[in-house]
Amino acid sequence: MTTLIAQSASIDPAAEIDGDVEIGPFCVVGPHARIQSGTRLLNSVTIMGHVTIGRDNVIYPNVVIGGEPQDISYAGSDTQVVVGDGNIIREGVTINRGSEKEDGITRIGDRNFLMACSHVAHDCKLGDHIIMANGSLLGGHVHVDDYASISGAVAVHHFSTIGSYSFVGGLSRVLHDVPPFMLCEGAPARPRCINIVALKRHEFSSHVIDCLAEAHRLIYRAKVGLDPAREILRGNGQLVPQVNQLLAFVEGQQDGRHGRSREIRRAA
Repeated sequence: MTTLIAQSASIDPAAEIDGDVEIGPFCVVGPHARIQSGTRLLNSVTIMGHVTIGRDNVIYPNVVIGGEPQDISYAGSDTQVVVGDGNIIREGVTINRGSEKEDGITRIGDRNFLMACSHVAHDCKLGDHIIMANGSLLGGHVHVDDYASISGAVAVHHFSTIGSYSFVGGLSRVLHDVPPFMLCEGAPARPRCINIVALKRHEFSSHVIDCLAEAHRLIYRAKVGLDPAREILRGNGQLVPQVNQLLAFVEGQQDGRHGRSREIRRAA
């Protein structure tokens, strides 16, 4: 299909634009952009720096992708943003490109939903099927795993990890890693219970849900410690793969600094 570019859009001739891309009025696309087929920039979208955007994304007005990292140590190198396929990026979202501290890439996976005015800082890595609600903010170097949900106006400390199938309640202040399968909220956010809504929605078996609930009880309520919890769960036949994933995550979290396993990356 034919690429549709509005007359008022400003597209650098060096930009690589596939067929079947729609670029609406007042969009600005820089020379190092690569936009693949089926993606739509509705209007007033700015793509700057080295940015690759995959297929079938819908990007709403006033989104800025590829701005310089808001990091005073950034030395101006050609870092990147890489966006996958099928994402919905709503009004006013900002996604900064990477710094020189890790691999130089801010990466967004596939089929994510970033709601209005959310912010993805430099060097963040987002997996697939993630929801970020309005006004939520990710600090630099944050990792968000598949199927995580972040509610409105959540602030996530840099170098934190948000585990898969987790949920962070609105207005929470995330200072520590959020374990997978957990519902966390508060200031600071703490695991309150398992994220049973997501587990049922994604058709986890009742046995797996019961095992995760018991793991949560042992770790966060009874506070028996990881090794005793593992032995109790093994003795009860509840050491299923999802529980092992949770235990490994918590172990890595405790091995890091300040409740963040990736905090050791800061010095590196």
